[in-house]
Amino acid sequence: MSTMMRIVALGASNLTRGFHTVVASARSIAGPQVEVLAALGHGRSYGMHSRFTVRTLPGILQSGLWQQLDALPPVATRGLVTDVGNDVLYGMPADQILAWVDEAVARLQRVTPDIVLTDLPLARARRLSRPGFLAFRTVVVPQCRLSLAHVLDVAERVNDGLETIAVARRIHFFRLKPEWYGADPIHIRPALWRPAWQEILCGEARTPAGAASPPGEALRLYLLRPERQWLFGREQFTVQRGVPLALGGRVWLY
Repeated sequence: MSTMMRIVALGASNLTRGFHTVVASARSIAGPQVEVLAALGHGRSYGMHSRFTVRTLPGILQSGLWQQLDALPPVATRGLVTDVGNDVLYGMPADQILAWVDEAVARLQRVTPDIVLTDLPLARARRLSRPGFLAFRTVVVPQCRLSLAHVLDVAERVNDGLETIAVARRIHFFRLKPEWYGADPIHIRPALWRPAWQEILCGEARTPAGAASPPGEALRLYLLRPERQWLFGREQFTVQRGVPLALGGRVWLY
């Protein structure tokens, strides 16, 4: 077995915004041979197609990440499962959301026991006023017509279920810190991307102080095309061969 390390990261907008930090942190703890496979994207659902502005992505479970993961040689792997809340805003019932997350964890457990599952950032959401929620809903998920009470009820049940999954499957359950969030109740503040993602990925020990992205890497990662997407309804397919990065590491995006 190779001595390299692989990170498999599943998420949505938070992971997308902080992805460069995840890559840099992974490289700092695993060296320049680290491999990062990610299924992410603004508005990403775990189990169905989701659309954000003009782009549509397949559900994480329907992405090509799993076939690629099966095709790669086995190495030490850490899984990251986060950003589960979008499916609440899409009106999916808690049981269905939890079934999708449990399936994602089960697939990761075929290749590694080292998996981190994060909870939902409910502390800030519980303090939302009705006008604040309506403004947030209009900007982030304009098609959503759910009430604040309904969203919080489903989110609470999902959050409890996530912890149950973590206990049942013996994986690490990470509680997101309320101080990472500001006026935006679901997105980590940009100033805290680096320490937050380092702690989520690496634990309290975090990573060396030099674990930062070189100039241009964050933008390059943000602009990478995933294997499959639809722009303005037209499908685009981009073969994923592992994009090499200047300071080391390779990235596959789904």
